[in-house]
Amino acid sequence: MRQLDLFRTIESNWLPYDGEVYYAPAVIDKQQAKAFFVRLLKGVAWKPDEAIIYGKRLVTSRLTAWYADNYYTYTYSRVPRRALLWTGLLRELKQQIEEETGQVFNACLLNLYHHGNESLGWHSDDEDSLRRGGMVASLSLGAERKFVFKHKHSGEKVALLLESGSLLRMQGDTQLNWLHSLPKMTRVSEARINLTFRQMRIDAVNKYFRKP
Repeated sequence: MRQLDLFRTIESNWLPYDGEVYYAPAVIDKQQAKAFFVRLLKGVAWKPDEAIIYGKRLVTSRLTAWYADNYYTYTYSRVPRRALLWTGLLRELKQQIEEETGQVFNACLLNLYHHGNESLGWHSDDEDSLRRGGMVASLSLGAERKFVFKHKHSGEKVALLLESGSLLRMQGDTQLNWLHSLPKMTRVSEARINLTFRQMRIDAVNKYFRKP
């Protein structure tokens, strides 16, 4: 398994083939990242994640939230989710990430991991409602966690350590050819918040879902 090389430049592609992944370790400085973490912890409408696996509905201890430009509906793990509108802080972070990447994002999925025993299994962000080949920009705040890619055919793995304030960009054919996961790290006792800014296909989401 390839490991994080601290001497790589920010513009180096971390995948050996069939995709593009770029890692910037200090998009947000440590103090600012800590302040954002506290504000998001208190100001986001967190709720347990849900998935339907083999016909059974599972509820996770990991918390999630889904925000967007409009009340989009988004389905993954066979469960539909309705977006909330951006908070002021999320708009601020979105603008900062857009300036960093040169891309425009219309939605963000947030995850809250309370400690290293909470994880996320192998998957790709390849739902039909996401723009094919578009960028997913992943901002990490809080505990440092390992993040692993696995090629869908060769099984080759690439691992990075995502530090607080870092930005991971996945683009090109990454979702088509690679899986990724956040494995358990039992020695980690601190919480982590991850924000994945996304580019949704407006023709594939319910743009006009009305708030009840």
